[in-house]
Amino acid sequence: MPAHKNPYLVPVHDLMHRPGEMRERVLEFDAPERLGEAVAFVKEGTRIRIDLRLEGLHDGILVTGDVDTTADGECVRCLDPVELPLEVEFQELFAYSEDEAFDFAIRDDHVDLESVVRDAVVLALPFQPVCRPDCPGLDPTTGEKLEDGAVTQDREVTDPRWAALEGFRPSTTDTE
Repeated sequence: MPAHKNPYLVPVHDLMHRPGEMRERVLEFDAPERLGEAVAFVKEGTRIRIDLRLEGLHDGILVTGDVDTTADGECVRCLDPVELPLEVEFQELFAYSEDEAFDFAIRDDHVDLESVVRDAVVLALPFQPVCRPDCPGLDPTTGEKLEDGAVTQDREVTDPRWAALEGFRPSTTDTE
């Protein structure tokens, strides 16, 4: 069975222990799995492009990146599907040693950007995506999609618990 190739792995052997050296790389691949679990997410198979800048430092390698992809979701007002362009930046230091002072370390002359990219993308996803800023949404009574410029009709809503008393009206001759 072939080993699963991790598209987030970047070789850095040419930069290790060379402070001041810098390389730029571009990663392009299809998302190996879904990113995000809310109303908006990057679905599996969506194209991801990462423009990287790798800089050698004394303690490790500083990785700066710009992620470009597309998020899919559902408008929270009208429930139509939406496709949102997503651009997010990240910067993280990958240390030479696995010291607890650093969150990430270089392993086998590679930096693994998976958790860094995942965190940056998921945190950049909109919490309540809309198809457009002025989306009128759904009619609160009928649940039907409102057209542009439509005004909801105020309807008197009767509590169903009082329906049995609807026919009861006091007579005007009663003085008590």
